[in-house]
Amino acid sequence: MAWFSSMLERYPELAVYLALGIGYWIGGLRVRGFTLGGVTGSLLAGMLLGWLFEVPVSATAKSLVFLLFLFGIGYEVGPRFLTAMKGDGWRFAVLGMFMPIIGLLVAWAVAKYLRLDPGLAAGMLSGALTESPAMGTASEAIASLPIDAATRERYLAHVGVADALCYVSGALGVILMCTVVGPALMRVDLVAHALVLEARYGITRIASGVASAWQPFETRAYRVPHGARIAGLDVAAAERGERDARLFIHRIRREGVLLDIDVSTVIQTGDVVAVGGRREVLVSLVGERADEVDDAELLDIPIASHEVFVSKSRWVGRTLAEIGECDDVRAVFLRRIVRNGQQIPIGTRTTIERGDVLLLVGHEPAVQRAAAQLGEIIRATDSTDFVVVGFAIFLGAVLGAVIAVPVGGIRVSIGTSVGALIAGLVVGHVRARRPLFGRVPDSAVKLMQSFGLAAFVAMVGLGAGPHFLVALQESGVGLFLGGIVVTISPLLLGLWFGRRVLRIDPLLLLGAISGAQTFTAALAALQEKSGSPIAVIGYTGSVAVAHVFLTTWGTVIVLAMS
Repeated sequence: MAWFSSMLERYPELAVYLALGIGYWIGGLRVRGFTLGGVTGSLLAGMLLGWLFEVPVSATAKSLVFLLFLFGIGYEVGPRFLTAMKGDGWRFAVLGMFMPIIGLLVAWAVAKYLRLDPGLAAGMLSGALTESPAMGTASEAIASLPIDAATRERYLAHVGVADALCYVSGALGVILMCTVVGPALMRVDLVAHALVLEARYGITRIASGVASAWQPFETRAYRVPHGARIAGLDVAAAERGERDARLFIHRIRREGVLLDIDVSTVIQTGDVVAVGGRREVLVSLVGERADEVDDAELLDIPIASHEVFVSKSRWVGRTLAEIGECDDVRAVFLRRIVRNGQQIPIGTRTTIERGDVLLLVGHEPAVQRAAAQLGEIIRATDSTDFVVVGFAIFLGAVLGAVIAVPVGGIRVSIGTSVGALIAGLVVGHVRARRPLFGRVPDSAVKLMQSFGLAAFVAMVGLGAGPHFLVALQESGVGLFLGGIVVTISPLLLGLWFGRRVLRIDPLLLLGAISGAQTFTAALAALQEKSGSPIAVIGYTGSVAVAHVFLTTWGTVIVLAMS
């Protein structure tokens, strides 16, 4: 044991990874459908190791992983944060603000009543509202307080202690509200109502791994009959022969030989042509006039589907009808136009604007040719744009350190952590509109979030371990009961406010409540209970807003209690 203690003291990074391993193992254990999760497990494992062994914790290391985590959170919710107010989504966004504000006010009142120090108050808030990132902003705010080093260390340790004590009741409270209490109070049958709601949204349930056989665009082979109108015409003229029906001839087999064709190739009677177009046009127009042929070799045509970012000026401001007349987009079909994160209708008078994202489908060389004229293909990437990530975190953290708020006789900065969160929001927002800017693969974003937060709370636990028993003896029962009050209050008021004031559908409201508490496990439990994934509509509308508010509450509660 002495050797192991000496090892962890010399190499404290090993204790962090050990806490992660133990924490995710504990967090994955399921008791009657409930799990603690890897983050809370890492906190508890860190506290246990910190209590058993003396492990030095580097403040620089904690800041490094926490800034990475907050940037990842901002990057993910950035595209949805500012657009959450559009359409019916404003109701979910308002709930995502209302519940965190209620949670903050109740936490402040309970902390005042119990006379908790800033560390215990912040930990109670983060645990009861199931928002572990608030521990980071609270720790940074405590570090900036004008207090002696011993008091600062005690407050920092109390953050982790209170969070661990209040998190279990916080997590259970959200799950029970979304699956048992909420449906009972609203008198709604989750399973039956989910079916009604899915029908209203036009959602058809499809089992995992199952896809529709219908395809909007197809390529088929037809034999040109005697007397056909296209016989004797070149490919270009044949393709223009049908008004308002775009058909393209990709390949021709003549007397058993595949031909290399271009727009000037003349079609002859008896040729077998590979024709591409919309499915309904092929069926209703060509299929009535020609015999379909099963020719696998002729139809072995590479078809591509690419998103293209419009960055070149040639077609900007031009209508789709004008663009369709150009040979550069021959044999290419437009499936979707997304502008500023919103899908817009497609029509002959629809204009293309710089920054649009077009989904093009067609013969691969044709799609490549069209993309070169419009801008650049948005290809899947496994590399991270560290230029943007590095500068964004740096600039955001600097602004967070410089911007200060006067509190009493001192000026307190908003903090480097909040600055990194804002930087992530900005980059994510711009990325949604400029897809080639600041690209970070989804897997890398998830690693930022999971590793960044879990490693941070593990280090918080290592520092809190030696103070755990003392803090528990001083404030244990009162802190635990206070955390229950902080959990229940925003849940009940949010249920009333969302149903009576915002008029949100019951099932979507329960999903929005799980989002306002940023607790994905509650959403999963709700989806399992209802047998439908539709509650995610409410969750995604509130979680982006709530993440930003709840994370900053760590700073606010510390300033309010100090």
